[in-house]
Amino acid sequence: MLATITSSAVFGIESYIVKVEVDVSSQLPYFATVGLPEAAVKESKERVTAAIKNSGFMFPSRRVTVNLAPADVRKTGTAFDLPMAIGILAATGQIARQEFDDVVIIGELSLDGSIRSVPGALSMAVNAIKKKVSMMIVPEENASEAAMARGIEVYPVKNLTSAVEFLETGKGIEPHTVDISKVFESSRRVDIDFSDVKGQEHAKRALEVAAAGGHNIVMIGPPGSGKTMLAKRIPTILPDLTLGEALETTKIYSVGGHMMPNQALVAVRPFRSPHHTISEVGLTGGTGHLLPGEVSMSHNGVLFLDELPEFNKSTLEALRQPLENGWVTITRASGSVTYPATFMLASALNPCPCGYFGDPAHNCNCSPGQIQRYVSKISGPLLDRIDIHIEVPAVKFKELSSEMSGEPSDRIRERINAARKVQLERFAEHDRLYCNAQMETKLIHQICKIDESSMNLLKTAITRLGLSARAYDRILKVSRTIADLEEAENITSVHISEAIGYRNLDRNYWQ
Repeated sequence: MLATITSSAVFGIESYIVKVEVDVSSQLPYFATVGLPEAAVKESKERVTAAIKNSGFMFPSRRVTVNLAPADVRKTGTAFDLPMAIGILAATGQIARQEFDDVVIIGELSLDGSIRSVPGALSMAVNAIKKKVSMMIVPEENASEAAMARGIEVYPVKNLTSAVEFLETGKGIEPHTVDISKVFESSRRVDIDFSDVKGQEHAKRALEVAAAGGHNIVMIGPPGSGKTMLAKRIPTILPDLTLGEALETTKIYSVGGHMMPNQALVAVRPFRSPHHTISEVGLTGGTGHLLPGEVSMSHNGVLFLDELPEFNKSTLEALRQPLENGWVTITRASGSVTYPATFMLASALNPCPCGYFGDPAHNCNCSPGQIQRYVSKISGPLLDRIDIHIEVPAVKFKELSSEMSGEPSDRIRERINAARKVQLERFAEHDRLYCNAQMETKLIHQICKIDESSMNLLKTAITRLGLSARAYDRILKVSRTIADLEEAENITSVHISEAIGYRNLDRNYWQ
């Protein structure tokens, strides 16, 4: 007999319907899986066979052929275990029905018949809604995630037995629901805050400007000056995730297998801080069946690169495409996939290998050649994509011992939200343009108009302070953000002056 089960698979962050066709024929016992299955899919026959037997059902002593359609697309993962088992039971008459077009079934089987979670449940649920499928059977741990897709009934199952009972009777399991407002509320409780940071008022101001305009930032300072501490608190002042952003971010985390059990949504902006030994593939993605890398895991959040010159130069150069385009394309022999990668880049570096170049309290023992080799790993094209360069000096004892707390993140975020609202209104007619940092040269010259005194100040900065030509557009963009924070309609010389102060690396810093 033949039975057809509707299942789903993911490719990138999108999914597609897979028809699991099961045929049981009167031939010598054999289990064949076709339809371009990779290793984990081929091994499912062992899990399915044991799960059926250990759940009290009969596994047929005949030829079992499973076809995964469309047969010209490579199938990966373990989500087909449960639909295969259901198909075998239906084809052998142990389940009364043979057609399952109204329900998408996914799940990995244990040998005892229990069902484990699979990656990509949210993407599969969203696609099922597009295909007008009314129900979805998922592992219990995936239920909250899949239920975030409004418009489909999600039924969580613990084991093969409960899945079969539900398919036969339609009873025993209630649709899983999630309160989105509670998910957002619980996720926003964090243990870190900008009020924890002592001193560094200049750096805090620069980070506020960076967050308000979505600008990339690099911090230069000696060890222990608080660069990492500041960077970790950037997500606490960024605007809250919208539901659309949260769903897109959750898709990436889900297909990458980074969702926690029973987690419904990634409801806070991601903060990713990979070690400097990370490879180019680990940063951009492509390991293990084209999985997303750190740049995509940072989508709608912050990618922090500490000890920037310690990263491999080719790895840093791989950042240029996602920083420029907001997405990254991974091409391998098994296919090509594009992941979103719109993130704020925050980075930190010591001024020299020993960390104390220019520090009045410590002697620097590095030679000019050592310093040059240290900083040469950061290329001009990469720095060209970083709008704000600031110095983070060592914190004085007076500031460290002060009992006064700094301004809390909530209050800073209020100003940033107001500035972002202005930018959203400004770019309402421009597709996929949300903040000042995303402006191209033509738009900068249209929006960032300055008066004669501001132009003279900018000219002086470029000619006398040794600022590079590439700093011109960056200063204008940052000036526009500073003006937005102050609710000013026009850019003034005060805004230009502050923006010029955020271009430390353009001033022959190591001379």
